[in-house]
Amino acid sequence: MTTTKKLNRAISVAELEATKFKDFDWESPWFDLFGDVELAGTWLMHGNTGNGKTQFALQLCRYLAGRGVKCAYNSLEQGRSKSMRKQTRITNMAAVARNFLLLNKESIEDLTLRLRKRRSPDFIVIDSLQYSGITYKQYQALKEEFAHKKLILFLSHADGKKPLGSVANRMLYDVDVKLRVEGYRAFTISRLGGGTPYDIWPEMAAKFYNEDL
Repeated sequence: MTTTKKLNRAISVAELEATKFKDFDWESPWFDLFGDVELAGTWLMHGNTGNGKTQFALQLCRYLAGRGVKCAYNSLEQGRSKSMRKQTRITNMAAVARNFLLLNKESIEDLTLRLRKRRSPDFIVIDSLQYSGITYKQYQALKEEFAHKKLILFLSHADGKKPLGSVANRMLYDVDVKLRVEGYRAFTISRLGGGTPYDIWPEMAAKFYNEDL
């Protein structure tokens, strides 16, 4: 005996027009980089070690926290370390400390419990995807539960110009915004505009690309 599969109800144009998204008033240079993206969904940024991924993510946290967005940086690689303190000092995270949490090597399971709490962070950085040990199934579960109301940025090691590992490569085709960092410069692919490169460290980027400041 065959059973008839129940189809999802189609969405009308009027319903699509009436849909409320978690919009955010991005300012330059972030709007130039991302476009008119929501403060929700999943993003993936990849790049080789020493090219500026951590500084980029902290600079973004610094901007959002300064705009009143509660941010959490899950430092799975450095954790509570002198090197991480140096990075947070460079970006002056102390100035936005009330809206910034540094998580010390928190597992995906514990992070999930944290995000279920009231007043939990709205912007979460996971640094890095490889150190988290996350599976693609866990990524999908995290996205299903939280991505409609929170923005999760995964940092990934790179293999040349691509993310490192099968999980990261599968995520690359699923995330809302794709970012690549090379030579202290961030490049992006977004369905909602943007595309202007962002210099994480202008002097070093100019040196890397043989440009005059």
